[in-house]
Amino acid sequence: MTAIGYVTKNDNGSYKGQLKTVSIRADIDIIPNRDKTAEAHPDFRVFTQGVEIGAGWIRRGENSRKDYVSLSLAAPEFGPRKLYANLGRAAGQDDDSVFALIWNPAD
Repeated sequence: MTAIGYVTKNDNGSYKGQLKTVSIRADIDIIPNRDKTAEAHPDFRVFTQGVEIGAGWIRRGENSRKDYVSLSLAAPEFGPRKLYANLGRAAGQDDDSVFALIWNPAD
């Protein structure tokens, strides 16, 4: 599993951290979507520097039966493809509020 960044969960349910790839370093905010009006709408909206670059959905693990956040990110810097990641426990991390952005390649 490749971590492409880390975020910390805040008391209000949002996450704040950084997306890190070989060519991208960006502070990100993952904010609960308080305007969700339909099941298909995202549970979270992802921003960097005030620009929305993606969304997140709460999913349930098939084996663990635990909820996690699945992210879909898109920006001109990523090229024509979307970047997919899941929020998961950071390896070796004792702080329950710290999560890794685990890259989830589409192909």
